[in-house]
Amino acid sequence: MNRPTFTEFKRKALANSEVKREYEALSPLYKLRKELIALRIQAGLTQEELAERLHTKKSNISRLENVNASSSPRLSTIEKYADAVGYKVEINFVPVSEINK
Repeated sequence: MNRPTFTEFKRKALANSEVKREYEALSPLYKLRKELIALRIQAGLTQEELAERLHTKKSNISRLENVNASSSPRLSTIEKYADAVGYKVEINFVPVSEINK
């Protein structure tokens, strides 16, 4: 019995308009969290080291980076995180018409 690859599974799942709508709604949060992790790793920091810089606990950093977290981080938290890894936050607004192309 052949199991579908993740790519095949995703393609089939996204064919369902409800699944696709929910996937697209969650996409920015997933992208943000993946980018936070990449920046921390690029800075050569562990979650523990970053937590120390931010005067918080490792569990808070873990929750912030967790793509399955139930809450969204505040902008001020993201700004502090970015600063601790040597970046600043820049926000972009994209017309909806460009997203749906």
